[in-house]
Formats: sequence, structure tokens, C-alpha cells
Amino acid sequence: MAGEGSERETSRGAAGDPLVFRLINEIAIIDQLASRLFERVMPGDLTLPQFVVLNHFVRLGRPSSPLRLARAFQVTKSTMTNTLQHLSRADYVTIEPDPSDARAKVVDITPAGRAAREAAIAALAPSLADLSTGITEGEIEAALPLLRKLRAKLDAERDGS
Repeated sequence: MAGEGSERETSRGAAGDPLVFRLINEIAIIDQLASRLFERVMPGDLTLPQFVVLNHFVRLGRPSSPLRLARAFQVTKSTMTNTLQHLSRADYVTIEPDPSDARAKVVDITPAGRAAREAAIAALAPSLADLSTGITEGEIEAALPLLRKLRAKLDAERDGS
């Protein structure tokens, strides 16, 4: 799917490809290219998966459990635990016992984690400005509702709703 041919080839797709598949394919290619861009500019020792977790906390504005995070990112609990341990050692998140269930943990972003996220976004700023050349704010704003709706649909599908 992602990583295929030139822009002309990817926008046309194979004859008979369903329209939704072509949309998802474009998003997958964009995701792959954007991931490489983000990885190149992440400040310090911050990795893309770590940045994505910090961004998740800022976007949702609430603590979470390692299991909920693993499900949200569709990774194993051990993979998420490893990412969270790195973030904890950097003082970007806190990992505390869950007051309602001592066997579980509650993870939250720290002020240092918010600052690391902001530093990453600042490091991305020149690349993002370059990307927006030739794309109007109106075009970006027009694309966001469709992408949010698609994300919500895929979230619901993942969660079995």
C-alpha cells in the first residue's frame, strides 16, 4: 500500500480500486512520508512513538492507563510499557498506581513532557511551513472534517463499536 510509485500513480490507483481504498492508500503514503519527516527533526533523544504518546495526552487532556494507551495505538502492552518507561525516565510522564485498582497504573504527562512536545513541534515548524506552500489554509480546514470523521469511524471499528 504505502511507499508506491510517483504521485501520478498513487492518485490514479489500479483500475477498479474502491474510492475509499484510494483515500486510505493516500493517507497511508502520507503517514509514511510524514513519519520520516518527523523522525528527522525530533529534538534530543525523543523518538516518534514517544512524541505521539505525548501528543495523545495533550490532545485528550486526561491521564490514561498503559493498557488503554496500548489499545489506542494498537501495540502490545509490553511495547507501550517500554515506551512509557523511556518517557518516565526522561520525566515526560508520571506512572502511578491507580487509586481505584492497585494492580493497575495511571499515566499522565508532566510539564517537562508538554515542553518536549512543544519543542518537537517547534523543530517541525520549518518543515510544516514548507509543506504548506501551495496549500491554502482553506484547503487544510476543508480536509480536516473528513479526516476527523474517518478517524472516528476507524476508532469505532477498532473498538468493536
